[in-house]
This record gives sequence, structure tokens and C-alpha cells, in this order.
Amino acid sequence: MPLSELLVGVGVGLVGGVTSGLLGVSPGGGLAIFSILLLGFEQHVAQGVSLFAQIAPTSISGIKRYRQGGSRTPMHWLALLAAGFIVGGVAGALAAGGASSGVLRWTYVVYLAALDGLLIFRRRRQEDSSDRATPHMGWGALLGIGAIAGFSSGFLGIGGGLAITVGLSAGFGVGQRQAQLASLVLSMIPTTIPAAWVYWREGWSASWPVIGGVVLGLWVGTDLGARMANKVSETALHRALVGFVTAIALYMAYKALA
Repeated sequence: MPLSELLVGVGVGLVGGVTSGLLGVSPGGGLAIFSILLLGFEQHVAQGVSLFAQIAPTSISGIKRYRQGGSRTPMHWLALLAAGFIVGGVAGALAAGGASSGVLRWTYVVYLAALDGLLIFRRRRQEDSSDRATPHMGWGALLGIGAIAGFSSGFLGIGGGLAITVGLSAGFGVGQRQAQLASLVLSMIPTTIPAAWVYWREGWSASWPVIGGVVLGLWVGTDLGARMANKVSETALHRALVGFVTAIALYMAYKALA
């Protein structure tokens, strides 16, 4: 039934959107895939839905809330991140075609565990991002973060926003909110179109009511999550992100073992 599929999509989108706005992960990314898998979809299909949902500018409401809270991101960062993302995204999507669901799940677990390690062991900082100068970021570092995020997006269907947030904040000392804003702004650029086309060509997608519902839910949920992010400390955001990544990694390990 189209209506039931739409409602399922809205529910998945709301869950993924709140997480996106609160933690700076890509709309339609990790938690959306987690929710879709819980509904019984195959791994490739769940990733395809995620990539299609990220084409729509669902993060615009969340970006507005972050900017109202005083967060900013240099434009040249976004250009370099996007360039690396597009190249990495196509490579990841093509690589996914030759991988089984089990390989994708275990890769997902290892990927999340690596990001979790960066978050947990990153150097402690005492100042808020609002009081800390924006660090210098070389073009190579930004292209590299974008390429890794893009490959993870195409290969795992998770959007790559998590890699951007963790790479900027844990790897290069960018403030948590500033890194999360960069992730959301980058998701406004339809960088997942090439990867989504590869998934569509292979038949790895769900019905349009499901995809449309996910987009609608993401739009509303991202705004709610960003409002929440502006009301809590960076320490709390960091701990929530660690908890989120750990929980999804454990679930995907369970799925891979099942």
C-alpha cells in the first residue's frame, strides 16, 4: 500500500533526521540504514534508499539552526570537501557492486569502529568552538577527508557526513558544532547523485513512496535535531556521537554474525 509505505518512510526519516541535526551525520545516513534494515530490507537496497534520500536538500533547516547559534564554515572548505566526495563516491558505489551483503556489513563495522576510536582518543579540548579560532586546514587534508567520506557514502550508503564530522573535529581540532555544520552544508550539495545512479542501475532501491516519506521525515527531523544541538554543550554532543557510533557498530556486527 502506497500510504503505508509513505508512513514507513516518514518514520525512518524522522529518526534519521533528528540524529542528523543533533550529531551532524548525513541526512539519510547511518541511522536511516539501521531503521530500514530493521524493517527487513536487504543491505544494498537500504543503502540505495539512503543515497537517494540524500539528494534532496533536507539539511537546510538544520543549517539555519546552526547558523542562528553562531556556527560558521569557510566556503573553500566546502568546495574541497565536495570535490573529494564526488570522486570517492563514484569509486565506492562501483566497488559496492562486487561486494556481498556480509562484506558490506563487516566493512561498516570496521569503519564505525575506526571512527569511534578517533572520537574516544582524540585530544581533550577545554574551550568551546565559539571561543576557539578556526584552525588552518590544508587543501590536501580537506580533499582527503572528502574522498574518504565519499567512498564510505558510495560503498556503504551512509552519506559520509560522519567521516566529515569526525575527520574535522577529532583529526584536525575543528569545533564540534562547526564540524557538524560543515557536514550538513556539504549534504546540501547533491554529491550522492553519481553513486545513487549506480545503485538505481543495479536495481538496489525501494518504492518512491518509501523514498518520498524518508525525505519528508528527514526535513522535519533535521530541524528538530539541530534545535536540540544548540541547547547542549559540545562535551554532551561528543559523548552522544560516541554512543551513536558504538550502538550502530554493535548492531551491524550482530547483523553480520546472524
